[in-house]
Amino acid sequence: MDGVKKKILLVEDDETLALVYKQRLELEGFEVEHVNNGENALDMAVKFMPELILLDVMMPKLSGFDVLDILRNTPQTRNIRIVMLTALSQPKDAERAKKLGADDFLVKSQVVIGDVVARIKRQLDVNT
Repeated sequence: MDGVKKKILLVEDDETLALVYKQRLELEGFEVEHVNNGENALDMAVKFMPELILLDVMMPKLSGFDVLDILRNTPQTRNIRIVMLTALSQPKDAERAKKLGADDFLVKSQVVIGDVVARIKRQLDVNT
């Protein structure tokens, strides 16, 4: 990376999982902010202006789908890369995420953290 850390907003209500992801992403050289619900995600997206948001779907207050929809319809956040990371494995959920504008959709049970990091790097065009 060119000395400037790429910023990632991690939106995950499972604190244990969030900690694991945050530590791994920081080890990979990213600057990471973590919030644990949809409302905070919207606030932080505007304040932190990350290059990418790793967004859980099932969360308190606002679902990841609602957050995605709002972010895509807000001029300041419209172009942030958004990777959905969810326990939902139904094709209809992936289709809904794509329709709403997600850049990628990962099912937690089908990926390991290394896969998620690789997808993030691909989205951000970071050389591995």
